[in-house]
Amino acid sequence: MKLGWRWTGAVLLVGALGWTGCGGDDGDTRQVDDPVVPVTPVEDPRLPDAGTGTDAGTQVPDAGTGTDAGTQVPDAGTGTDAGTGTDAGTGTDAGTGTDAGTTDPGETKYELPSAPGWTFYGREQGGPRFVYGVTADEGGNVWVAGGEEGLFLLKKGESTFRKFTIADGLRPYGYMPDGSAPTGTPYLKVISVAGAWDGAVFVGYAGKPPPPGIADCESEWDTAVQARRTADASVYKSGDADRVELRADGTLKVVHYDISSGPGVVPKYDRREKLCHVYRIAYDKDSNPDKSSVWFGGNHGFARGNAHYAGDPTCNGKLVCSGLEEHSHPAYSAFIYSNYKNDQLQYGKDYSKYQVRDALLTDAYYGIAPLPNHDVWIGGANRSTKYYYGTTGLNFWAAQEMTERSDYKWNRRDLWTDAVGEKEWPYARPEERTEDLVSAMAVVPDGTNRVWVSSFANGLLQLDAEGNVLRSLKNDLIAPHVSSVAVDPLDNSAWAGTAWGGGISRVGGGVTKYSYSLFGRELSAMRIPDIQVDRSGARRRMLVAFTPVEPVTGPVTPGAIGIYEGD
Repeated sequence: MKLGWRWTGAVLLVGALGWTGCGGDDGDTRQVDDPVVPVTPVEDPRLPDAGTGTDAGTQVPDAGTGTDAGTQVPDAGTGTDAGTGTDAGTGTDAGTGTDAGTTDPGETKYELPSAPGWTFYGREQGGPRFVYGVTADEGGNVWVAGGEEGLFLLKKGESTFRKFTIADGLRPYGYMPDGSAPTGTPYLKVISVAGAWDGAVFVGYAGKPPPPGIADCESEWDTAVQARRTADASVYKSGDADRVELRADGTLKVVHYDISSGPGVVPKYDRREKLCHVYRIAYDKDSNPDKSSVWFGGNHGFARGNAHYAGDPTCNGKLVCSGLEEHSHPAYSAFIYSNYKNDQLQYGKDYSKYQVRDALLTDAYYGIAPLPNHDVWIGGANRSTKYYYGTTGLNFWAAQEMTERSDYKWNRRDLWTDAVGEKEWPYARPEERTEDLVSAMAVVPDGTNRVWVSSFANGLLQLDAEGNVLRSLKNDLIAPHVSSVAVDPLDNSAWAGTAWGGGISRVGGGVTKYSYSLFGRELSAMRIPDIQVDRSGARRRMLVAFTPVEPVTGPVTPGAIGIYEGD
């Protein structure tokens, strides 16, 4: 059981509840229930005094404190557009583009802006209402995460999107032990994309909203086991990720990554089903395809997959055939104030009304940034880590030791520093913490291994190769609530998209703001959940996702995709 955070109105609500059944009881945050894999000790890679957090950034007053805490990460499958799934997989217009140019009832039609260097695509070009992510593969094809409408593709040289759903082979759910699909109504919501080789893309899904009384899809299996009832497979097997490849005839080849561990893999678990929402994906290419990785940032933790995994429906979560390692997280213990109401934790300023309990905090890994040596920066709602996957010889479990063990406390990075940091006892209370709420990470491609980190609450940081803060921005930006960041290879500037509308802050030597005068009233009011770079051509393209801020009341003003090829 865990608690992340949510958006309500125009107020950021922040909090964190740990979860049980995933950690040890010896004061070490290393997960004693993870697969027992031989680990070769490696030399501590830190430079002297690096990563201690003693100078890790400037504290921003009131950043991320919030008045209370919700239970939902933004758009994690429970938003107002997260319907019943009754149209998921019907495929009546899947891939045909026949609905291009139409405006459905309940939608507000508007004219896309025109600006030098920019091209915009929306509903009239067959795009989705909600644009959760946008990417390009190595062939220059543009793929879009379209929420419950599915996966969208703009082939290079074409001007109209194709749409794909469950009927076309998308699989937003895992396998039962015999390789069959879970019983119950499937739920489709595409929330993340990462381009791979020409015609290929990695696709991340939101898990299915659980039945009443269950906090989230990650809780369904464990809750059912504790209650001695039959778990709803359409919930606990929902979400995960696919690799999708476009065949010459226009159909899809789909390989599913079932992010779970089966019987006998994890001590104390008959089955581990923790990660369901895949918020961010990063493809880390190697010249040897066998060493190429795909990283999944999700609820609760993160996982790694083999990029060229062939798939195995009857694997049943065994390490030798699942094509992935799951999971890890820079979790730490802290106090929370809790009061149960409708099986949900409630928070507020009057702490005298709440019980004090300790919890292991981990949630919402939106930050995924691979480095040239295959180490990976990973950022979450509570803590971040430099995952030493490349340093340890591509050993996920050795890297896990260097994130989770008690003597690697320094590698559970508190980027926006708390008043009271990680300690054995007494733990920090909510009013003593500033949750980092990392929304994205992006490496500067100039050989320095610097990385930009954005936060849903705290603005932007730039870190050096060891994690020391080089630069901190908040009030210089259009808004401090940043939901995406990418680095422009043209000039190494950082493009930071706002979470509550306003536009883009482009950070170089100074800050250039792309806002109302460029995007117009409709797009400048939207959230920018994703910015990525297309390097397939002679000149880079910046890909920007615009989506309505949720929850939506009244007619929907559909989102759009912006592609920038200027300077």
